[in-house]
Amino acid sequence: MENKMFTISVYSENNVGLLNRISGIFLKRHINILSLNVSESEIENVSRFVIVVNTTEKWVQNIVGQIEKQIEVIKAFYHIDEETIFLESAIFKIESSLLFDEWQIQNIIKDSKSEIVTVSREFFVISKSGKRSEIEELYAKLKPFGIMQFVRSGRISISKEKMEISTLLEALK
Repeated sequence: MENKMFTISVYSENNVGLLNRISGIFLKRHINILSLNVSESEIENVSRFVIVVNTTEKWVQNIVGQIEKQIEVIKAFYHIDEETIFLESAIFKIESSLLFDEWQIQNIIKDSKSEIVTVSREFFVISKSGKRSEIEELYAKLKPFGIMQFVRSGRISISKEKMEISTLLEALK
């Protein structure tokens, strides 16, 4: 079996220590987590972990099974990239003088469909949401001008198909 990118969605109660136990499942199998995002879900009082890994389908099935054994986990799913809609976000801090002195910067911002979110005397901040490759391309274009700070979020993802989590939770009530 060949390695592929998988997005694992874990619906759980929001309890201390769960993230540590979930990351331990990957650690034991020597599988690197490429992206991790935890947030509220569409269901009240339920958190959602979005975890991206590059592994085989056999391993991801095994991992999802182990995650579901955690007492706070309600349900876990996995998807390949073609089954999801996903984005990442990034912000770039750049020296302010470049915004006015280097006309290429303005073209880069416009062409990349990013936006300026704040401007001060010392710096300005650019925000970009999109695929990882789009963010990496913007990074490569801005790097020669000097990036003061850069941060990228983990993947956020929704499945194209209906996930039965809401139905499952209704049945538990």
